[in-house]
Amino acid sequence: MTQIAFLLLCHRDPEGVIGQVRALTAGGDRVVIHHDANAPAADHARLRDALAGDPGVAFVPRRLRCGWGEWSLVEATLAAARTALAAFPDASHLYLISGACLPIKSAAHVHAALAADPADHVETVGFFTSGWIKTGLREERLIYRHPFNERRRPGLFYAAMAVQKRLGLARPLPAGLRMRIGSQWWCLRRATVERLLAFLAGRADVVRFFRRTWIPDETFFQTLVHHLVPEAEIRSRCPTFALFSDYGMPVGFHDDQIDFLLAEDRFFARKISPEATALKARLTALWASGETARETSDRGARLHRYITGRGRIGLRFAPRAWQRESSLGVGRELLLILSKKWHVGRRLADRIAAATGVPALGYVFHEEAAGLPDLGGIERTLAKRARHRRALLRLLFDRLGTDRLAICIDPHALDAVRDFLGDAAEIRLLEVEHRHDAAFLDGHARRIGLIGAATPEATAAEVRATLDLELRAEAERLRGLGLPGYHRIREAAGLVENSVPLARFLGMPTAKAVEILTAEDLFAD
Repeated sequence: MTQIAFLLLCHRDPEGVIGQVRALTAGGDRVVIHHDANAPAADHARLRDALAGDPGVAFVPRRLRCGWGEWSLVEATLAAARTALAAFPDASHLYLISGACLPIKSAAHVHAALAADPADHVETVGFFTSGWIKTGLREERLIYRHPFNERRRPGLFYAAMAVQKRLGLARPLPAGLRMRIGSQWWCLRRATVERLLAFLAGRADVVRFFRRTWIPDETFFQTLVHHLVPEAEIRSRCPTFALFSDYGMPVGFHDDQIDFLLAEDRFFARKISPEATALKARLTALWASGETARETSDRGARLHRYITGRGRIGLRFAPRAWQRESSLGVGRELLLILSKKWHVGRRLADRIAAATGVPALGYVFHEEAAGLPDLGGIERTLAKRARHRRALLRLLFDRLGTDRLAICIDPHALDAVRDFLGDAAEIRLLEVEHRHDAAFLDGHARRIGLIGAATPEATAAEVRATLDLELRAEAERLRGLGLPGYHRIREAAGLVENSVPLARFLGMPTAKAVEILTAEDLFAD
């Protein structure tokens, strides 16, 4: 029978912790609480009084003062694990969580999943080979001794490391261990925790080593579990869903993200925002709901990256220096074709070029292979083009010997549009509005990697709904600019209706615009 002993590390919000613990124990699971000694004594007394007499709750006997990045977090976890093994002999699994974690699956679902797969759930990847660490210290975390906390005493932290470097005091790794790294949060089988504690009893050198490493909670259990357990019995993926910003800060989840969280194939999520009262209530009730039939996927992190990677929305405070010095030129005309379906945008650009003689290019700021001529190197990468948009186009005007130029732009790239709007040249925009049917949304989701062939239909439907809202928001942001040179043709409109804005966009007779639109179906896939 599966029974979980949760190892709960907490330091704030005693009322929230009380509700969290009561919800977890109501279904027959157990909770061991380590309440940070840095927290007020009154908060600890409140926890003790509220949970006194609950046979499913135990407190770590000695509270430790925990510091981010320090051994104290590992020490508190080990103390909670020892308490759990002694207090709850029937617990089959130990699951490390924080006060900001809540379940995104029911107890029945989690118990069934753990029973069906006799394995340990802990992210454990190669420390030196995985690229898990994105910024900051890498091997320095391990090979130097860190008696000071970087956040509280940065001067002493870096001074101590500099002295060790200068004196050649790098230390060897513990004998027999291959260093691993991963998320702090895990769910281990009871036998694995017992084996780990027995190993430590005979290897005091391992404790000494990790006691002076930096951020050991990301390496200690990850290394030892991989050392002690056959790889076939490790699921190297954190069972708790967590996201981090580009700055390495944890992302908080809010009331409107309930469906997003429930669709993720993890057991818990963190961090739940303290203000997300409706989300907390829903997730707290979920644990005892008995729900087991929900379809899930692992697309949450990718979907979050997509939504948050759409670029900054809003006006720049001032033009970039190179933009001020590199106008496209007075008397020139730039025609921007904004189409989400790139093949439609390119098709329209080709027809405009054939009908008018105006040079027309594809997605020069989105596709490497955009057919650009040699411009001295500025054209070679998308990054260079994006850094020097106006300079690139000025060179194109000169190189092509024209005062009129058409290019395609993805509608999400409003920052590029804004770059050109402040120029002395005349800027005209043509939005190509597409139907957001299921085929289009599925194709777009596959292109950007949000769904695949094996994605459950329920998950694909949620992704389609998210993309539909985002694409509509893109269009609204564009139309909300109120631009004088803005025109729009629509996939759902008729030939005559579309020919008028196209003629105005190109400054040509309507009959000529009709010819461009009727050469063949412009919107065909």
